[in-house]
Amino acid sequence: MKIILLTELKGRGGEGDVIDVKTGFAVNYLFPRKMAIEATPGNLKQLEQRMHNIKKREDVRLADAGDFRNLLDGKKVTIAVKVGEAGRLFGSVTPMMVADAIKEQLDVEVDRRKIETRGVIKTVGEHVAELAVYRDIRADFTIEVVAEGDAVAVSEEEAKLAEEVAKAEAGIFDEAEAATAEAGEEAQAAEVVEVDAPADEASLADTAPETEELPAAEETPAKE
Repeated sequence: MKIILLTELKGRGGEGDVIDVKTGFAVNYLFPRKMAIEATPGNLKQLEQRMHNIKKREDVRLADAGDFRNLLDGKKVTIAVKVGEAGRLFGSVTPMMVADAIKEQLDVEVDRRKIETRGVIKTVGEHVAELAVYRDIRADFTIEVVAEGDAVAVSEEEAKLAEEVAKAEAGIFDEAEAATAEAGEEAQAAEVVEVDAPADEASLADTAPETEELPAAEETPAKE
């Protein structure tokens, strides 16, 4: 069955696109949700008359999607989880956990259903992921999975290192450090894991205009 989309249908098209779908999918899912109407001669004529306005709305959606992608593209979020032997997780990292981490650390609201990973995340480390923003516009980001407690330990270590660097730059050494320097003993460098600070960016507001609905579909008997 040929239909006219009234909104985006993931992987198939957006408002104003004419596509083929199975009759049952159209009648039982798309039509009741006002996501599409049947591509009858009358509806196609109305579509042609409204294409200018549809294109203007689509241009706005694409611009907004590009701005939204920039809020997440190239960023990293950290998720702390319970870890067992060999770095294996008790369970897995879910899209909801990722969406919550993005909201908390980047202050960006995302739809968990649009988060895609390369397989199920069940180990610590960095994992590549992407967010399907709109049509072909996608944001690539990194999920860093760490064992619970590591994030706090890393923060304390970073604070300690920053304090030592500041003291060294100011030429301030305590008696123990001075004695060590005079004796020629080499200080052992502590291994520090870097953690990205949350990006200070506001979430993108939904500025896309409301969809201008086409006339109701001409009634035709459902085809099997």
